[in-house]
Amino acid sequence: MADYAIGDLQGCFNEFNTLLQRVNFNPSKDHLYLVGDIVARGPDSLACLEFLYKHQDSVTITLGNHDLHLIACYLLNKPANPHDKLSAVFQSDKLARYIAFLQTQPLALYLAQYSCFISHAGLNPDWSIERALQHAQFAQQCYQGDNAAHFFTTMYQPHPSRWHEQLSDAEKFRYIVNYFTRMRFLTADKQLDLTAKGELTSGGNLTPWFMHPAITNSEQTLIFGHWAALKGKTPHKHLLALDTGCVWGGAMTLIELASKQKTVEKSHLLAK
Repeated sequence: MADYAIGDLQGCFNEFNTLLQRVNFNPSKDHLYLVGDIVARGPDSLACLEFLYKHQDSVTITLGNHDLHLIACYLLNKPANPHDKLSAVFQSDKLARYIAFLQTQPLALYLAQYSCFISHAGLNPDWSIERALQHAQFAQQCYQGDNAAHFFTTMYQPHPSRWHEQLSDAEKFRYIVNYFTRMRFLTADKQLDLTAKGELTSGGNLTPWFMHPAITNSEQTLIFGHWAALKGKTPHKHLLALDTGCVWGGAMTLIELASKQKTVEKSHLLAK
């Protein structure tokens, strides 16, 4: 019996399947935690969804920005970006089931047995883990509820600069989702910047979220994806970056949570 976490699949099913075979993943007794971005940009998002749906009792996904975008396109009847290569997904006769399955998944989770917090993009330095989970639960209620389409309609509007209780539910939803799924760099006062996306030095006067003292001094293990440019490297052992850019010609990374042993599969795609 083992628990694993794995970085962004982004439609790279062959590498994903190879990794599971290499660790002898057994869905009848093992559990797999995915850090999000199951779909988009890679060659076989449909196969990824099919596998996860089939084995849903053995997997948990902390949704990423691409996963939320897929749900939004479906609920709002909007075409996906052609670059996301989702045609097969939208042509599937099981699409409604896959969307409903994704909507059951969380934005963040905490595994007490490993003192481990998992989300797609990381942890806002202003939030304790308890507060982060509360915010995640609020957002989940939004995208899982009967009014989910309304919240997805507003998801791409401007990011609220600061949190305050006078924000509308839609604004709170957008604020929370952006930190959990799009965060990389923060301003000096820990406000989200959505423009810088590259390596650690590409943010200019901005600071990577995990360089703030509340994060660097944390005693919890923080597992995240989203930031392929990091190539899996962070300045602290308790920060585990699992997006190693498989869809961009890098690799896919899986980690066994008890031992922290990593297994890496190089991308089968030509480097971009």
